[in-house]
Amino acid sequence: MEQPPDWTEPGAHPVVPGVHRVPLALPIPSLHAVNVYVIDDPAGPVVVDAGWAMPDSRAALADALGALGHTLADVSQFLVTHAHWDHYSQALTLRESFGTRVRIGRGEETSIKASEGPRRHRRQVDLLRRCGAPDLAAEIEALDRVEEERSIGSRFPDGWLDDGERVGLGRRDLEVFATPGHTRGHVVLRDAAAGLLFAGDHVLPHISPSIGLETEPEPGPLRSYLASLRLVRDMPDTLLLPAHGPVTGSVHTRVDELLRHHEERLTAAADQVRAGRATAFEVASAMPWTRRRRALADLDVFSRMLAVLEIDAHLDVLVDQRVLETDDSNGIRSYAVRA
Repeated sequence: MEQPPDWTEPGAHPVVPGVHRVPLALPIPSLHAVNVYVIDDPAGPVVVDAGWAMPDSRAALADALGALGHTLADVSQFLVTHAHWDHYSQALTLRESFGTRVRIGRGEETSIKASEGPRRHRRQVDLLRRCGAPDLAAEIEALDRVEEERSIGSRFPDGWLDDGERVGLGRRDLEVFATPGHTRGHVVLRDAAAGLLFAGDHVLPHISPSIGLETEPEPGPLRSYLASLRLVRDMPDTLLLPAHGPVTGSVHTRVDELLRHHEERLTAAADQVRAGRATAFEVASAMPWTRRRRALADLDVFSRMLAVLEIDAHLDVLVDQRVLETDDSNGIRSYAVRA
């Protein structure tokens, strides 16, 4: 991902009065940093998302809060957009230290329950085999949980965020909207009065979010994601406060770009099936990836998994649209142009 040189600088960066963006480093070379947002509140700072549970990340958040006149113990609650580790895990560890309340979308309950198992990407392995990628499935199955994942205790929140709920803070109200797709329980938080959308990974300014990367992915993540994009597009436009990348001036502009991107990928995937590629793995192998238009085989193993599963989701949408038909034989799903 191409990134401006300024949005990963440490510290607390004001967005509007009373809201500060704090970038925290990640152990993910392709992302570099996750934005958490500190909201001033009389009961104590409210933090949207939390970062990855690492010593450096904890120290950076403590420093940013210190510059605002607070400590980690002052945080009144974490509102987490989804259960991916770079958003959720630090909230859990800080809860252990300070008793801070943690809330996350109710739709994440299924994956949080399943996350207690020993296999890191159990469902992804099964899906890759169905996609005709047994060798890639074996590589993913061999991956172990990283130490940070093994060392976290209870992964359940203190409370859920429900679609349509209004989180009343002392000086602002945040509306909760369920936006499944990136994960089945992803939520965004909208401050209508201030014209802000805390978008998590639902709308990112530079990349298209992955879909289906969770312990228990939903059956049709791209269907859900496109519907969630249209939901946000139908709201009045606001500033985009994303979890990765800079704050930008228009949610609508970026949503329109993401919808066009997926239309282009749907067309390209259908063309590959017309050319004789029958499985999601074959289609993904024939398509370019990233802005540098790299071959699938040139990506790291984790990115190859995401690519194949993304194409699988696109092909399923093409089946919904009656462009393609499927055949599930011998545990492998193949596609053909609908007669």
